[in-house]
Amino acid sequence: MADRRPEVLFVCVHNAGRSQMAAALLAHHAAGRVAVRSAGSAPADTINPAVREVMDELGIDLSREVPTRLTSDDVEAADVVITMGCGDACPVFPGKRYLDWELDDPAGRSVDEVRPIRDDIDRRVRGLLAELTAGSD
Repeated sequence: MADRRPEVLFVCVHNAGRSQMAAALLAHHAAGRVAVRSAGSAPADTINPAVREVMDELGIDLSREVPTRLTSDDVEAADVVITMGCGDACPVFPGKRYLDWELDDPAGRSVDEVRPIRDDIDRRVRGLLAELTAGSD
């Protein structure tokens, strides 16, 4: 089990913005060193178009991503659960690491307003990745 990749779950309400950006950025930067998933407590039908656009600017394509409903199994499988404004909707299991990232919600915002949210998430994701992979290189 020592070679098992850490698993990170990003959770927001609609799984159409913040958690999708975080998951895509971590997957991109981790390049297979971390297992990544995202989910929402009340998933939307589609990914926020402004979120798609700002991620496209980085060469990360979210066009095939679909918002997913959060399940207890998702949380149970994760080593680290990062919530982003989903309140008490996320089940808590012993032995899991929980972080709450306070981030603006990109819903209803323009591309120019979503870019700083993306950049904030990117900084946080890079810090998390450095922490999760410290000593593994």
